[in-house]
Amino acid sequence: MTLRLDGVDWKILKELQSDGRITNVELARRVGITAPPCLRRVRALEESGAIRAYRALLDEQKLGFDISAFAMISLARQSEADLRAFEESVSRWEIVRHAWIMAGDIDFMLECVAETVTVFHDFVLKELVAADNVDTVRTALTIRKVKDAPRVPIPGS
Repeated sequence: MTLRLDGVDWKILKELQSDGRITNVELARRVGITAPPCLRRVRALEESGAIRAYRALLDEQKLGFDISAFAMISLARQSEADLRAFEESVSRWEIVRHAWIMAGDIDFMLECVAETVTVFHDFVLKELVAADNVDTVRTALTIRKVKDAPRVPIPGS
């Protein structure tokens, strides 16, 4: 179900998506309302699930993770049990940062971050290729990130 949000709610979401550490007073100023109703709106957005969490965005390269890569996985069988079993494996692999079940030629798309090509290579051979029910694994190393927009596009932005 899609939430009904007004223009102020969208402004709040835009500001928080840009800076999750903004104070309520500054947020209220930027969206053009006073602090108490702003805080009530933020809490309502949190309770509705529109705001799922707050987190810091870390710079992977500054922290020693020089490799970003994608792994495209096709399973031999795609029953619900097979998909869930692979999902459980994905949830245990720290190297996998984001994962999607796909429609089309591949079953899963995994976004991975590793310290080195060797670490990623070992993961592919020892975990992905060796995983039960995996038919094919294709990988692509990234060269550089050209866009890093917040996750949700805000209407009117």
